[in-house]
Amino acid sequence: MKSIDTSVIISTYNSPLWLQKVLWSFEVQTFRDFEVVIADDGSGPETKELIDTMKTELSYPIQHIWHKDDGFQKTIILNKATVAAKGNYLVYTDGDCIARADFLQVHINNREVGHFLSGGYFKLPIDISELISEEDIKTQRCFEIDWLKSQGLNSSFKNNKITATGLKQKILNKFTPTTATWNGHNASGYKNDIILANGYDERMQYGGEDRELGERLFNAGLKAKQVRYSAICLHLDHERGYVKPEMIEKNLKIRATTKQDKLTRTPFGIAKP
Repeated sequence: MKSIDTSVIISTYNSPLWLQKVLWSFEVQTFRDFEVVIADDGSGPETKELIDTMKTELSYPIQHIWHKDDGFQKTIILNKATVAAKGNYLVYTDGDCIARADFLQVHINNREVGHFLSGGYFKLPIDISELISEEDIKTQRCFEIDWLKSQGLNSSFKNNKITATGLKQKILNKFTPTTATWNGHNASGYKNDIILANGYDERMQYGGEDRELGERLFNAGLKAKQVRYSAICLHLDHERGYVKPEMIEKNLKIRATTKQDKLTRTPFGIAKP
């Protein structure tokens, strides 16, 4: 049986319409040696039905890793998906991020031992998020700035994420004031590095839970490469009813300890004491 080079780990929770658009976007990737592992934080039957249907329609293999709904437990299901992943290189993204056709190729071209990659997203308003169709994704016109503007997108410096190519793309990646961090919607690294860090800290809920993993990777000596203007994905808009101030406060304290004590591994991750 042929081994898989790369596993794409996609987090989701009760957003089957958005997840379907994301899965369509991976069907048109120029890099083909990958599987998708869906890290499902307790979605209802509609999501399972969608995934079962999509498995028969898409050319790449899909694993559906699910656990019972117990509030925002994304870190726990991401760890389960990380263990299940068959690739030795892992690309993490979210079930509301449509990947451009060269998204995986950019991650593969830039991967390097001793490093992880830090990408961003291009946020869309709700009306454009809803109207993007399978054809828009498969023709890639949803990544064309003229098409987006014709649907009502405003002009902004951020539009460079969509339009930048060649030298301009490299310059923007190098000089962007945004720090290269581990961003759960667009980050990648070698599975071995993530396992050594013991994955995500499962005490953490919403608010910097992905950044904390990156901070441990930094403490272990890894460096981050910025691919913010080259590994492109469109973020589909939605409400965030799960955000609570106490979650963010708790996470900030955990991150402060990680930085202060220069932790490279969490005892609250994949392997428990």
